[in-house]
This record gives sequence, C-alpha cells and structure tokens, in this order.
Amino acid sequence: MAKVQLCNITVMDNPSPFLNPFQFEITFECIEELREDLEWKMIYVGSAESEDYDQTLDSVFVGPIPEGKHMFVFQADPPNVSRIPENDALGVTVVLLTCSYRSQEFIRVGYFINNEYTDPELKENLPSPPQFDKVTRNILASEPRVTRFKINWEETNPTENNTNSDQNGASAPSTSEAGPSAPVEVPAFNENSNSWATMECS
Repeated sequence: MAKVQLCNITVMDNPSPFLNPFQFEITFECIEELREDLEWKMIYVGSAESEDYDQTLDSVFVGPIPEGKHMFVFQADPPNVSRIPENDALGVTVVLLTCSYRSQEFIRVGYFINNEYTDPELKENLPSPPQFDKVTRNILASEPRVTRFKINWEETNPTENNTNSDQNGASAPSTSEAGPSAPVEVPAFNENSNSWATMECS
C-alpha cells in the first residue's frame, strides 16, 4: 500500500499571463512517518513531438515528513520561451506534477494547458516570433490525468518497478476541512526553489 496519498491539488492564479509563475497548492497525506525525502517536480511539455523540449521548471525535496495530512504551495517560473518551438507556442500542451520516493516515481498528475492570444487582432494575424507577453495561459484544472505507480517503500536500494495504474480523467479527490494546524518547517526544500518552505499538517 502506498504510504503517501494525494488528497487535492488546487490550481492557483488561473487563467494568467503566460509569463506568470505556475502555482499549485498540493495536499497529501502520509499514513506513517517518512524518514527520507519526497521529491516533487514540475515539468512543462514544450512540444508533443519530442521529449527533448520538456523543461523541468522546478524540483523540490521535502522531508523527513511526519504522519498526517500536509499542504504546500509548489511555485515555479514559466518555461524558457527560447526552448519552445514556434509552432508549439500556442494551442494545447501539458504541465506535469510528479512525486518520487527514493528515486522512484509513484504518482504523476498532468494538466492540459491552452495558450492563446486574447487580442482579436493578434488572433487573426499571428506574430512571428510569438509575443509571449501577450499570451494567456489557461490550465484545465477540472480534468487532471492521474497515474499511480507501484513502488517499493521499504528497501534501501529498491529494484525497478514496472507496474502502474492509469486513472485518466480522474480528478484528484477533494479534501475535507482539516482542524487547526501548526506550520512545520521543512529544511530540505531546495534553496533555489520558489516553493513555500513550510507545510501545514494535522
């Protein structure tokens, strides 16, 4: 059984200008204390044609984590626009949130994004190169694609896992209101990360 359950993800500041940071409020629950870090990643899919255009926007390590429910805001700068093919600048793409334990990815959440101009004139006469400062990013928050992977939670050097369950179209379950909570300092956040370095637990 997985020791970490994803409870809820809230997409913040959506829709927003393309050059604004991504912000996700993530709530998860540990059924028992985790002595090693969880690694969260945010990945922007620059092109459906090749993974070479994928950009890791941020990666944070959180831990050790006590038993209970926890919440943090995962924030990352927008992608480097110079690495996005011009033909893929507008239209539909994907942002991925992943979480790993002991270098084993156990959950992946994907959100579709629609990037478009709001100015009718720019819609009719697409500029080249794209003017990203005039593009609006709209994340389809209501329809995340959630994939869970079976991993080894116990071994120090676990073997590679090859089982997964795909739950396309399933929303991350909503979280009931938690009682009073106190902030827990998590010193293992990356120093260069934009994510909040505190979590709340109950």
